[in-house]
Amino acid sequence: MSDCLFCKIVEKKIPAKIVHEDDETLAFDDINPQAPVHTLVIPKKHVAAVQAYGSQDQLLIGQLLLACTKVAKGKGLAESGYRLVANTGRDGGQTVFHLHFHVMGGRPMGWPPG
Repeated sequence: MSDCLFCKIVEKKIPAKIVHEDDETLAFDDINPQAPVHTLVIPKKHVAAVQAYGSQDQLLIGQLLLACTKVAKGKGLAESGYRLVANTGRDGGQTVFHLHFHVMGGRPMGWPPG
């Protein structure tokens, strides 16, 4: 999508601190971190949100979750723990309508989150 912020990051038209990249996914540090570690993991393919996925996307969903675990391990969160968040829709807090997982950690996470 030509106006999608995250698509522009995938295309390297907007700079980002990339911490992981493979053929299908990209991970970069959030510019407004809400925890000591706050990294976004996105599919390179534009998909607006979780509900836009279909059964044909099962492999990509798995690749996204594997990328999240690689990021968490690379950021030193695997032992202490971390939170994965996928805000979906306006009421869910989604502000960029390109599916993304937040990998957050580096401190104890409170509950409930919102």
